[in-house]
Amino acid sequence: MQKYSIFSLIKNAFSNHENWEVAWRDPEPKKEYDVVIVGGGGHGLATAYYLAKNHGITDIAVIEKSYIGSGNSGRNTEVVRSNYLWDEAAHLYEFSLKLWENLSAELNFNLMFSQRGVLRLGHSLQEMRDINRLVTSNHLNGIDSEILSPDDIKSLVPIMNLSSDARYPVLGGALQKRAGTARHDALVWGYAGAADARSEEHTSELQSLVNLVCRLLLEKKKA
Repeated sequence: MQKYSIFSLIKNAFSNHENWEVAWRDPEPKKEYDVVIVGGGGHGLATAYYLAKNHGITDIAVIEKSYIGSGNSGRNTEVVRSNYLWDEAAHLYEFSLKLWENLSAELNFNLMFSQRGVLRLGHSLQEMRDINRLVTSNHLNGIDSEILSPDDIKSLVPIMNLSSDARYPVLGGALQKRAGTARHDALVWGYAGAADARSEEHTSELQSLVNLVCRLLLEKKKA
C-alpha cells in the first residue's frame, strides 16, 4: 500500500500526478472466500478492514453493484458528533467520534475530518428545556457539551442574526466542540485502500460475483 505524505505529493507533482499507484485492486473473483461482504459502503468496507486488522481474516471479497460509496455513504449529512440524548446512542457515537479523531492517520488517507464543533440552537422555551436536558444527559455520560447564551453564540458566530425581532429568535444553544464534519466518500476510499492492503482479495463489481454468491448459498443450503 502506498503511503501518502507531503513528499509523495511533491514527487508525483513532477509527473502531473499520473503515476500514483492504484489505491485498491479489482481482481478476478475466486471460487470461494472465507467472507463475502455485500455492499461497498462505509459499513461494508469498515467490516472488511476490521476483520483483517482485529481478527486476522484476510480472505475477503467486498462486492458492490455500482461504484463504492454510491449509496448512503456518499450522500449523508457528513456531521460527526456524539452529543445524543439516549445513553445507548451517546456511547455508540462517542466510540465512533474517538475513532474519527485518529482515523486519517490509521488509514493513511485524508478524511477531511474537521472538529469545528456542532451548535444546536433553541428558538423557544421548550427547545431550551430540551437543550438543558440534552446537555445534562451528555455530562452524565462523560461527553463534552455546554449550554450557550445568545451572547456566547454571537461571539462564536458573529454573522448570526440574534435580534429579538428575528422570525425565529435565538434564546440559546448547545455546543459540542469536539464534533465536526468529514468527507464521507473519502472515508469509503480510505477504508477500501486499507482493507485491500490487509486482505488477499478485493473486488468492486457485484455483477461478476452475484452468481458466485448465489451458488455458494445454494450449495450451503443443500449441505
